Amino acid sequence: MHNQFVYIHHFLERSAEHYPAKTALIHENVRYCYSKVNVLANKFAHFLVGSGIGRGDRVIVAMENSLEYVAAYYGILKAGGNAVPLHRDSKTDTLQPVIQSTEPFAIIASTPAEKTLLEIQERGIQLPVVVIKKPLLFDRFTCGKHEWAAIAHSTDDTNPQCDIDEYQVANLIFTSGSTSRPKGVMLSHANIVDNVVSIGNYLKLTNADRQMCVLPYSYVMGKSLLNTHFAAGGSIVINNKFAFTAGVIKQMAEERVTAFSGVPATFAHLIYRSPLAQYKDKLPALRYVSQAGGHMADHLKLKLRKLLPSHTEIVVMYGATEASARLSYLDPSRFSDKMRSIGKAIPGVKLKILNPGGQPVAQGKVGEVVAQGKNIMQGYWRNEEATHKALDKDGYHTGDMGYEDEEGFIFLVGRKDNQLKVGGHRIDPQEIEDALLATDLLVDVVVAGLHDALKGKMLAAIAVAVTPDISEENIRKKLASQLPKFKVPEKTILVKSLPKNINGKLDRLRSTEMLKALIVENGERMS
Repeated sequence: MHNQFVYIHHFLERSAEHYPAKTALIHENVRYCYSKVNVLANKFAHFLVGSGIGRGDRVIVAMENSLEYVAAYYGILKAGGNAVPLHRDSKTDTLQPVIQSTEPFAIIASTPAEKTLLEIQERGIQLPVVVIKKPLLFDRFTCGKHEWAAIAHSTDDTNPQCDIDEYQVANLIFTSGSTSRPKGVMLSHANIVDNVVSIGNYLKLTNADRQMCVLPYSYVMGKSLLNTHFAAGGSIVINNKFAFTAGVIKQMAEERVTAFSGVPATFAHLIYRSPLAQYKDKLPALRYVSQAGGHMADHLKLKLRKLLPSHTEIVVMYGATEASARLSYLDPSRFSDKMRSIGKAIPGVKLKILNPGGQPVAQGKVGEVVAQGKNIMQGYWRNEEATHKALDKDGYHTGDMGYEDEEGFIFLVGRKDNQLKVGGHRIDPQEIEDALLATDLLVDVVVAGLHDALKGKMLAAIAVAVTPDISEENIRKKLASQLPKFKVPEKTILVKSLPKNINGKLDRLRSTEMLKALIVENGERMS
């Protein structure tokens, strides 16, 4: 794949020109070819232009993964707008601040988001033009309103020619907020195109690739899967029902999927809550699986390796919304001996390990991972303080601490602000979480340091057990043989499920709050 395109929507236009009848999207029992997707995107773009959209105007898209989402996304870009993707299930207290902050030209939503928008309207917030897919409460909107079907039946379906700057913001993506308050990341056409081309090159994507997509397009990794496969002329298989993992695995086999991507929680549930093992000989087309979205315990990686077909490679990747998705990857050929590593920088990116003074640290010494590249964001939306903290002359400060080994592979050791001090000991919660998962008794776990009335700080965990008969005592005994006593959580609370954010990642803040509440409820000491 060669970088001959300036704008993101050119990926779709090129594939529609070269492979007009080829399947671009598979969603349940329906298939959509590239020409149909491009025509719908064009119709939507002309609707926005006819409605008076200006260059860089924000358009919120609150929909599930679907043909309509994809058409709206590329249509916004074709019209010179800035797509602001949000999960269709975003609640009022999430959606309202984004509307007030971004002042969108229009909002595109599906049925689940329709009620939320009406609640915001009832709070006295003036909504812009809304476009609703399959509306149920349409008459209650007091703003300009359109049904998606009416736009889809319009006649102007040519590629629009709009004045666009490659450095203007094309996507305003709000971070998941799993460890902090969400921020709006501004990504230009140039940022995203550069990352798409780099990813396509190292994954060796072709028009024969078929990506199973269970991650929402409101998440930067999900959007990256869409852009990279449309750039290559490949196909996307949309499955919005990951809760029913058996159906996902079955469809992967039936559609001869070549790639599956997920975050650590995705793979934990595939390992413990799906028939993946039974399909080991039924996935001959599965070329690779890729994992990003945070640290994944070695124990889970090894289990995944055993369950997957031998020909299926595991690609460990590392990135951030601020990097248009990707910063590094581990070459699958080094998976067995460098499993704990995030690999090396992707083409076009430079990663450095710096001390607090901005100087490179010696090989093997820990410092902050700082990135440079054309894929690095323009900054945070209307947040100069956060922008100046994250971006400086050295590049993008990831907040992740790590070191580089003698072969140039980078290893992360935790977040800059995540270490706990318990009983005079410095403790990295990630190490404890990995050890807990390695007991083979737990699916998900979050470790936290809680205020304690007697000791000042208490190490505690909240987790989901593999089977209902597992007890806290079982876990404690197994963990005691792996860790020194001061690293064994004083309390491990077992629950049926842990909170996830809309991208499928464990929500550490909400999990910690749940842990605190349950400890208090159980009558434990806490200040």
